[in-house]
Amino acid sequence: DITQLRVGQKLELECQTDKNHGAVWIHQDKSGTLHFIVFINSMSRATFGGNQKTSPRFEASKDNSIYRLAVKSFTPQDEGSYFCVMNFNQMLHFSPGQRAFLPGQQHLHPAFTSALPKCQHLLPVPFSTTHPSHKPHRMLEDLNSFCLTFLWLPLAGLCLLLLQLLATSIMLHQLKGSPLKAYP
Repeated sequence: DITQLRVGQKLELECQTDKNHGAVWIHQDKSGTLHFIVFINSMSRATFGGNQKTSPRFEASKDNSIYRLAVKSFTPQDEGSYFCVMNFNQMLHFSPGQRAFLPGQQHLHPAFTSALPKCQHLLPVPFSTTHPSHKPHRMLEDLNSFCLTFLWLPLAGLCLLLLQLLATSIMLHQLKGSPLKAYP
């Protein structure tokens, strides 16, 4: 846990890996909501929220096998846990959460370990909450939404593209006047 922060201070985080597939940095705020910060590809190019190349609040870089994130000027809204997420072998891999709080605040946000969400093989990670009424299911819904966005939607798009190619092939074949042959 990083607890010696001051408002306005630069916070620098690192994620080291032996994979070269790119990485996503996400922030879990004090209420447990996940926020996409940046994707850093294997060629060291960063893409922030809104498909932006730069961010007024964050800096991101890659140096060999280390993916870095910097919060330029730490504010209370930046408190929470930061995760480095990588997608390889069709699995999402979460780094352990790096908790960052202003002095005296971390005890207000106890960590707990989640059950595995629906995306298989996610590593259990610590999460924080501001109020006892916040339940782990909200965090799991956020992770499942994250999985839907980065795994299932591209897969569905690929299936639609293949279906369109199949339909186009059938139409072109019929236009040539050659009936399709059925094979057993």
